[in-house]
Amino acid sequence: MSVLTDLIYGGSNAVAGLTEGAVNDAIAKYGEDKKVAMPDTAYFLPTIYAATGVKVSKLGDLPACVGVLKSLISNKEDLGEALNAGLATAVGAEIIEALKYVDNADPYAEDSGIGFVPDPVIRSLGVPLVTGDIPGVAVVLGKADNAEDVVTVVKDYQSKGIMTFLIGDVIEQCAEGGVKIGLDFRVVPLGHDVTAVIHVVTVAIRAALIFGNVTPGDLPGLLKYTKERVPAFVNTFGALNEVVVSAGAGAIALGFPVVVDVDLGENQVPGALESVLDHSMTVKKSLELRNIKIKVTELPIPVAFASAFEGEIIRRGDMQVEFSSHKAPTCELVQTCNADDIEDHKITIIGKDLDELEQGQTFALATYVQVAGAKMQPDFEPVIERKIHAWYNYMEGVMHTGQRNQIRVRVSKAAYEAGLRLTHFAEVLYNMIMDEFDIVVDKCQVTIVTDTDKVQELLDTVAMPTYEKRDERLETLTDESVDQFYTCTLCQSFAPSHCCVVTPERLGLCGAVSWLDAKATKELNPTGPCQPISKEGCEDEVKGIYPDVNRMVAEATQGALEKVTLYSIMEDPMTSCGCFECICGIEPFSNGVIIANREYAGMTPLGMTFGELASMTGGGVQTPGFMGHGRHFIASKKFMSAEGGFERIVWMPKELKDDVAERLNKSAKEKYGIDNFTDMIADETVATDEESLMAFLQEKNHPVLGLDPIM
Repeated sequence: MSVLTDLIYGGSNAVAGLTEGAVNDAIAKYGEDKKVAMPDTAYFLPTIYAATGVKVSKLGDLPACVGVLKSLISNKEDLGEALNAGLATAVGAEIIEALKYVDNADPYAEDSGIGFVPDPVIRSLGVPLVTGDIPGVAVVLGKADNAEDVVTVVKDYQSKGIMTFLIGDVIEQCAEGGVKIGLDFRVVPLGHDVTAVIHVVTVAIRAALIFGNVTPGDLPGLLKYTKERVPAFVNTFGALNEVVVSAGAGAIALGFPVVVDVDLGENQVPGALESVLDHSMTVKKSLELRNIKIKVTELPIPVAFASAFEGEIIRRGDMQVEFSSHKAPTCELVQTCNADDIEDHKITIIGKDLDELEQGQTFALATYVQVAGAKMQPDFEPVIERKIHAWYNYMEGVMHTGQRNQIRVRVSKAAYEAGLRLTHFAEVLYNMIMDEFDIVVDKCQVTIVTDTDKVQELLDTVAMPTYEKRDERLETLTDESVDQFYTCTLCQSFAPSHCCVVTPERLGLCGAVSWLDAKATKELNPTGPCQPISKEGCEDEVKGIYPDVNRMVAEATQGALEKVTLYSIMEDPMTSCGCFECICGIEPFSNGVIIANREYAGMTPLGMTFGELASMTGGGVQTPGFMGHGRHFIASKKFMSAEGGFERIVWMPKELKDDVAERLNKSAKEKYGIDNFTDMIADETVATDEESLMAFLQEKNHPVLGLDPIM
């Protein structure tokens, strides 16, 4: 093992020397009080913060960190000690990368990589990670001797939904090889310097802080979390140098196995560091080492199908055809039928197919899916229907937005030239419905219509009446009108002490799980993450205290949580995993609350950014006065109703306010008789501090000014 440990120590000592020199040079140039920080994060320099609890904020904090780094390098002939030296390399890489941001707002502007990955991106990955849409995280670095090898490997990961980060010349090799690159495609270039690998390391580390409630400074707890709950691994391509080997040791210390394409011989560490010289086996071996199991659905279509393509944007210049409600009638409908009335796997195209439609033009489109099954319920129709959005987007070269009768679908020229036709759209729907909903769906037939008159007829006579009937049903779905709520523990793979309670008027805080979704999930997977909660024996209707809620939450969190009050932000509020869409927090000067959404990067009147608010709200902890939630919950009449409801809302970012305005104004009119309530709510264009906020509220005579103290 001496060759391996020598390489690790050689790399870690080299990085330690570079780091010390860079810190000394920076202090000499800027002074000890110069601010140093990674952009858009509440976790300072995340690796140092998580491992030691030290909040690095200025250059003068760094020499002590260099001292800690050097103390980890013992140079002893022991693999465990050498792995600690790998962690030292990670710390050094973080410092070197942080110094790039000291006097340069965008040090990666001239690089093909993006550098540091901000907190909001990590939170946005929470839902696909816990649902398995992103089953793992690959780190691919170096320069392949044969570019085709790395291109094939990365495309394979992409087809499997694996999130892939690129470091080094593999970035250009993949781009030139036709790999679609970017956050939207889940293939993310970080940078060319080996130290850029720290930007994926901090993704894993912040996952522990954001979702896992790992205490900063608890290094054993951090390493346990990353090993057990972050399904990451590393692939290196090309010759290895000491720094790459040392960085690999740091990955192994975090629990991430490393697969190299050079022969390490006796220096391999089974299960942690292995050579795979046949690149056709790289993906298989990497997934095995991390115990990642991929469920592959073979579809009879001529383009790739994977969740990695869900964010694909198709510009008008790259568009073959478009179907859009802005210029033509459209609708998407799933409807329950009698089994005798439909034919399983019957696919019908009414109107012109893609090869008959004029290139570059916009047309009508109806997607009409009829299903039958002994266990099928009308309540499940919209659950299946909403999946159309995802399944269409999973096709490479197809972009879908909207739902119901307000949709846009674009097909790229490349997908059309590959042979994609509307029959393939129907095949995707049939296969995915029969795969994901086979417990409730026994038969399925799909009709796709492009004839304008027939789309309009279907919209008027079938789709709109169905939508209206559903809306009437949804309006009657209140917390009082149902006999049970549901748990949702999807996020426990990352946040073990968190459990959502989903009710008709409060969807999951991620915004992705409604009461109907939870009900359907229970039907589809009886022992799965959504279990029914009895409402019997309600102890307090105003606060929302139910004995069975407490019992189920305690069971689901293995005792980490004992009580949850559904409608209060002050008394035992529901916990948050970390992938919440919004955070609500008390603003004491106004006696109200502010709400910040994940996408908002600015300052709030509380003197904290969303990330700073989130750092004390996520991870499955109860923080009275703060609460994570979904966007849709803001307009619910149950929104913190124990403290007076949404009359308490005094500030929101403008984008969020505009998004919820219609529903919130309607609820405010119905519940309080207030017209245009959102006009009374401040946003960042008028206030980001308490004084400006209070002046605005007084000018608008906001109702919060007449409410009893919230505390």
